[in-house]
Amino acid sequence: MLSCPNSTLRVLIVDDHELTRFSLKLALQKEPAIELVGSASNGQEAIDVVKQHHPDVIVIDLQMPVMDGISASIHIKQIDPKIQIIAYSSLEDPQTEVMVQTGSIDAFCKKDIPMPELIKTITDLGMKANQDQGDSNS
Repeated sequence: MLSCPNSTLRVLIVDDHELTRFSLKLALQKEPAIELVGSASNGQEAIDVVKQHHPDVIVIDLQMPVMDGISASIHIKQIDPKIQIIAYSSLEDPQTEVMVQTGSIDAFCKKDIPMPELIKTITDLGMKANQDQGDSNS
């Protein structure tokens, strides 16, 4: 169990492929410490969901129509810098270091990552988001 005031992590899934969104949704719904607050098919939709539901963690594809994941991440961090963002991509380590240094991406996971590892990454980052939020409420 997470040791934070709000023990449920609020997660948003953003991917332009419906099957990917559906698969992640099924996997995350089995996790008692994770609440799926929504899904989006592009970066602009993600920004809209963030404004409405304020997730702790976002799993976002990098290549999408309308607005890509990196552009959306930059906007999202301007809305709430405490939101933790996982770049979830089939690309080979696409300039991860640059993305992390700019502060728009907190972690990178390839789409072939085993689900338990992705869930651990979500949980670890979610704990950090909640810890940061607790620090700012003190």
